[in-house]
Amino acid sequence: MSLIKRIKQRLLIISTLILLLISFLVSASNEKSFQRIATFPVFLNSSIENETVAEIVAASKNGKTLIYTDGKMEAIGFVDIENAKNPKPAGLLPVGGEPTSVTVKNKYALVAVNTSLDFVNVSGKLVVVDIKFKNIKRTIALGGQPDSIAVSPDGIYATIIIENERDEDLNDGMLPQLPAGQLIIVDLQGHPSNWSTRSVNLSNLPGMLYPTDPEPEYVDINRNNIAVITLQENNHIVLVDLETGDIQNHFSAGTQDLTQIDIAGDKLITFEASLSNVPREPDGVSWIDDYHFVTADEGDLDGGSRGFTIYHMDSSIVFESGNQVEHAIVRHGHYLEKRSDNKGNEPENVELGTFKGNEYLFVGSERASVVLVYDINKPTEPEFKQILPSTVKPEGLLAIPKRKLLIAAGEEDARDDKIRSALTIYKYRSGDVNYPTIISGNRADGTPLPWGALSGLAADPNEENILYTIHDSFYDQARIFKLNNDDQPAVVEKEIVLIDSMKKLAAIDTSMVNLDGTVNIDQEGIAVRKSGGFWIASEGAGTIGDSERPFETFNLILGVLPSGDIDQVIQLPASTNGRQVRFGFEGVTSTGTIDNEVLYVAFQREWADDIDGHVRIGRYDVDKEKWHFYYYPLEMPMSAAGGWVGLSEITALDHENFLVIERDNQANADAAIKRIYQFSTAGLTPLKDPVVGAVPNFPVVKKTLVRDLMKDLAKTRGLILEKIEGMTVTKNGDLYIVNDNDGVDDSNGETQLLKIHAD
Repeated sequence: MSLIKRIKQRLLIISTLILLLISFLVSASNEKSFQRIATFPVFLNSSIENETVAEIVAASKNGKTLIYTDGKMEAIGFVDIENAKNPKPAGLLPVGGEPTSVTVKNKYALVAVNTSLDFVNVSGKLVVVDIKFKNIKRTIALGGQPDSIAVSPDGIYATIIIENERDEDLNDGMLPQLPAGQLIIVDLQGHPSNWSTRSVNLSNLPGMLYPTDPEPEYVDINRNNIAVITLQENNHIVLVDLETGDIQNHFSAGTQDLTQIDIAGDKLITFEASLSNVPREPDGVSWIDDYHFVTADEGDLDGGSRGFTIYHMDSSIVFESGNQVEHAIVRHGHYLEKRSDNKGNEPENVELGTFKGNEYLFVGSERASVVLVYDINKPTEPEFKQILPSTVKPEGLLAIPKRKLLIAAGEEDARDDKIRSALTIYKYRSGDVNYPTIISGNRADGTPLPWGALSGLAADPNEENILYTIHDSFYDQARIFKLNNDDQPAVVEKEIVLIDSMKKLAAIDTSMVNLDGTVNIDQEGIAVRKSGGFWIASEGAGTIGDSERPFETFNLILGVLPSGDIDQVIQLPASTNGRQVRFGFEGVTSTGTIDNEVLYVAFQREWADDIDGHVRIGRYDVDKEKWHFYYYPLEMPMSAAGGWVGLSEITALDHENFLVIERDNQANADAAIKRIYQFSTAGLTPLKDPVVGAVPNFPVVKKTLVRDLMKDLAKTRGLILEKIEGMTVTKNGDLYIVNDNDGVDDSNGETQLLKIHAD
């Protein structure tokens, strides 16, 4: 072959490779996912002081107005989403009772309303609302307590579940409890004034667990006008032909065997347990196509298989998720360990939507506060795609494919617990996925490495993409997590379990050490040790002399080898311990060299005898074993909800310049202070603590605002997170923060590891 031909051939190969690369890059850039674009707290339709609820959500025919049920306000709420990134309140309409569900027929919202006096004297009504004018056009008596409502795809029928739910406080909630529930069919011919109703008896079907008490829960309708109904406590499924009102088929939802799950609420996430013959007890149900439907297997009475099941309408099971949902939730840090012994993550509802020709299944988990997204183009082979963070307890799910939108209604609202009910809006679009920011790799047995409640952050001094983090006392058996931040999301690739093999901690407090040598401490700060390994700040528990919050443990700094073995325990002076209140160590950082290492710790709030509005920065000389202190001046609370302001983290920039996180204990619309400040100890001489009872006269550092984090937190498009607890600066100067998700207890479980860019 001539030289010219060889050159031409190589050029052709190179050109082909370039074209393939361009094709790959274009394909990658066109990869679509669901991303949160807005969160609308529903108190905006009334007042921040009101307890409000968004339980079930529907949309107007053009997809520009959301209608949601607010049982607390006994109203339906409206939200203008013409600009979905900027939803606006559009008012409330009282409906004369507790709205339990809502759907849309043309220009009307159909609202199921519970007007029952109690669990025995039941009543309800269908309220027909003109969406544009927000007025009631007709009310239809239903004769019982309604729950789920659906309209057929052709608009000919509506179906309403009359649940007549059980009293969970009566006889431990056991069934039967009359009156019995049923199904109501509404014939939607013409104007609402012409609509009529029919009832379908669901009692005494062969195979029901409680034949006289059906307890129907949820309904959906396919294109052939076949309604599928879940009888949750009966673990039963019924198919009804809406044209005739006849029951076409009914069958048990069945049971499932589960392996590698956690069934113990013991402050540890483990996957060593199995369960056999677990009744599914399905809640939400949705048709996938004309022959297949999917159920969210929440459990309510005796069951709960912690996932979802896909059935053919002939009763055969074509797919069951097993432990997949639980493992995906654990991998993303959203697993609520406290529910391990009680139905786990509790899938609550399911929704289907076709976006740009792709069929997706959405599964809402009540206890994990997430929506799991599956590609379900093949009903027998759903493929997990991503997890979306919602607000607490997502109940209603709504796909609006023509606007590329997905809506999740989070029903929990408890302002005192920093939780607000809200509608979360996601959009199907190209671009990098913005959540999660952290996921876990696998343990040796292939199960995901569990994590959560991250309370501190430290950067590896030698590897710019390696971070270390810790969990607080929400979990037992304290451990350090190694994060590989080379790509997004960061990956928890290793866990280092702390071990008191040298009896250093047991010599001080045996209550912190387990029989196997693992330790239960309240890790709140982590720093990389100059000699290798780590320093861990453990926050003490209790307040000296306070009977309401009795003293339990002192604040400590633990020296930890790379293996996890504790080889040093540093205590505060007795004069300092005698002032302890429950808000103690919240961060630790290291300065100096191996031969001259100095530690600095941040105290969260004032201790006894401290000057009001001033918290301690402790300085500990490792070689001399001496403690001295500075004062740091705190901001006054600015939140309308009151609360307090304190420190959450400290990070050294050099031997005399430091960054701290200063924050309030508020979240959502009540949050006001989430800031990074810098201070210097240059020219200041720290002092020892005087005797207990004397007012310390520590030098006060001067601080400079570096960053107001409120804007950074708002950019996530979620509600403002409360506990911004970890901060570090990497080898190449990047600044990261992370929040503590409280182990998903009284929290939506969201963890944001954010890189803070200079303005």
